[in-house]
Amino acid sequence: MTRDEKDHLAEAARRVAKRDEMSRKAPEPSLGSRLGQIGILGWAIVIPMLLGVVLGRLADRYFETGIFFTAPAILIGAAIGFHAAWKWMHSQQ
Repeated sequence: MTRDEKDHLAEAARRVAKRDEMSRKAPEPSLGSRLGQIGILGWAIVIPMLLGVVLGRLADRYFETGIFFTAPAILIGAAIGFHAAWKWMHSQQ
C-alpha cells in the first residue's frame, strides 16, 4: 500500500467517524414525527384554500357572479398556503 493510498484510507475513516458522531448528536426523526410534519404541511396549504373558497363564495353571492371570485380566491389561497409551507419547512432545519 502506497503512502497516497494510506492517506486516502485515513481520510475516509475520519469522514465515517464524523458522520457517526453527527448521527448520534442529531438522530433521524421517528415515523410519527415525520407523519406529523406532513399533516402540518397539508393543513398549512388546505386552510388558506378553504378560506379562499369561503371568501370567494361570499363575494360571488354578493355580486351575483357565479364563480368569478371563487376560482381566483382558491388560487390565491393555494399560493399563500404553499408559501407558508415553504417558510415552515425551511424554519425546521
